[in-house]
Amino acid sequence: MKRDLTRLLRPKSIAVFGGAWAENVVAQCVTSGFAGEIWPVHPSRSEIGGRPCFRSVADLPGAPDAAFIGVNRHATLDVLEALAAAGCGGAICFASGFAETGEQALQDAFVARAGAMPVLGPNCYGVLNCLDGAMIWPDQQGCLPVNSGVAILTQSSNIGMSLTMQRRGLPIAYLACLGNAAQTGLAELAEAMLADPRVTALGVYMEGVGNAAAFAQVVARAREAGKGVIVLKAGKSDSGRAVALTHTASLAGGGAASSAFLRQIGAGEVRSLPELIEALKILHVNGPLAVRSLISVSCSGGEAGLVADTAMGGSLVFPVIPKAQATRLTALLGPLVTISNPLDYHTFIWGDGALMGQVFTEAASGFDAGLFVIDQPRGDRCDTSSFDPAYGAIIETARATGRPVFAVSSVPETMDESLSHRLMASGVTPLLGIDHALGAIEAANVAKGEAGWGPVEVAQFGAGPGVVLDEAQAKELLRGAGVEVPRGVVARDIAGLDVTVLSGPFALKGLGFAHKSEAGAVRLNIDDPRLEPAMAGAQGYLLEEMVTSVVAEVLIGVARDPVYGVAVTLGSGGVLAELLEDSVTLIAPVSGAQIETALERLKIWTLLVGYRGAGGADVAEIVRAVLAVQALILRDATLIDIEINPLMVREHGAVAADALIRRDTI
Repeated sequence: MKRDLTRLLRPKSIAVFGGAWAENVVAQCVTSGFAGEIWPVHPSRSEIGGRPCFRSVADLPGAPDAAFIGVNRHATLDVLEALAAAGCGGAICFASGFAETGEQALQDAFVARAGAMPVLGPNCYGVLNCLDGAMIWPDQQGCLPVNSGVAILTQSSNIGMSLTMQRRGLPIAYLACLGNAAQTGLAELAEAMLADPRVTALGVYMEGVGNAAAFAQVVARAREAGKGVIVLKAGKSDSGRAVALTHTASLAGGGAASSAFLRQIGAGEVRSLPELIEALKILHVNGPLAVRSLISVSCSGGEAGLVADTAMGGSLVFPVIPKAQATRLTALLGPLVTISNPLDYHTFIWGDGALMGQVFTEAASGFDAGLFVIDQPRGDRCDTSSFDPAYGAIIETARATGRPVFAVSSVPETMDESLSHRLMASGVTPLLGIDHALGAIEAANVAKGEAGWGPVEVAQFGAGPGVVLDEAQAKELLRGAGVEVPRGVVARDIAGLDVTVLSGPFALKGLGFAHKSEAGAVRLNIDDPRLEPAMAGAQGYLLEEMVTSVVAEVLIGVARDPVYGVAVTLGSGGVLAELLEDSVTLIAPVSGAQIETALERLKIWTLLVGYRGAGGADVAEIVRAVLAVQALILRDATLIDIEINPLMVREHGAVAADALIRRDTI
């Protein structure tokens, strides 16, 4: 059921329940200039925060738009029920001691008592509305009133409070916490905040996405409205590692699945809270970016070197300045300045605002964006006036070029809030710290998600680990799905293998092992299997023709994910699959074009396209195999995971040399 959160987020009246915590809410609203009604409710106190108290919900002059419930967890249930019956627009429940401490029954009762009334929590600080002064928040917070700004949604109240204390110039329109999210979830609250036209972007501190398909839709709608979404994902190590039978389970863990999901829906991902703040500033000023080539401009070779070093390995590039543009810059800067990117313009033009404006504008022309590294002296000990022409020139560059322009401090402390506010008001994004700046630009530079895409439904399985098919059974399934496998025969013992129907050399494999190589149950390049000794623990034998003329070995894995439906993993194959750390994860369903793009991100791509004149691999056949395996797991709801390792890829064709499939026991 979709709930309307408008009254809760933008209330005209607020009821508060409790003692000291409720009193803090009143104080926050008064300080912020909230123009609506505030109605404290307490059974014995005469006033709270200078406002007269009502004895109960029934005594209120009307149904409140929003309520803060700051009483103990058991009393919370009664208040919830009374508010719901009175037609309250929504409530925030501060008390803890519900599902997070194992009290699931109490949390179930919490949801039941709330009924259709929207509720945040329990175990939740609440909502800060800095646009209208409605600060339904029981503790200190550092927000300022704004006319527009970003919305921040966090599943940790303490991190939410810390974010309000930032001194980086980020205008916060809303900050809301989910707590246990017993009723209202991440996607629902995110959509409600983004619906306010005064909100320019959304930042999320995410512990769990909840309904992944719903969140994908929220991000898509935000992008259609010109608003970007940035996510800091915590707890990235569990979902992909629930099963360790396959390389796929390990490779798709550690946050690979969540990062793939965010990338596919068009949400930017950051690695830290400072990057989250900086990326949100970019989106507030510029909207979602389409930036790849940048020029870095500074008056120091040290800063230029730091930018170049920090950018290594990232997706942002600093191309060589074209010859004609370099000539124009030399005419402005003189022959002693080497024209390069990053550009160190020295200090010959320092203090000449008009000339600096010409140089900066010329430098930024022809690139997707300009990055200007500049560190203002601390104002309490130094004179900052000599830096005014430089900042004026940066502002002029943004106006003249119409491109994104970033003023970047190498040390965060050298750009204070007042300077950040001035720059943002002039269309320049202030970014604090070179590493955080580049990470934030990459995060704000996300591609638009595929229209209408959403993850497949999460499958429900039995409690057990499932049943692992032997290799012969697994390959029979793959053959039926259209994946080529080696010709082979199966027998209970080695003597029973019919070698007359095959051509050597052979691969002899013992059946009944999840990891045959580690168990010594694989023997290759055999001429006569009848001369081979038995393998201890084997439950039968598979004899196959060896796969020859191989260009590259690739891993293909598809695995059910408890959050994102099905994860598709591609990587370097063979025994080095995990050791090489060469893999990429996607979330199903994926297209052939997405698969080929993912293959291009692998280190092994050099081999696939032909290394040093060698013939390349049949990439189209890899794509076809991935699509076939994806289709197999999507149409057979009993399959838990499928791994081909390796897929032996030739110049023409590809063969699944080894396979592992796990099926549910239901």
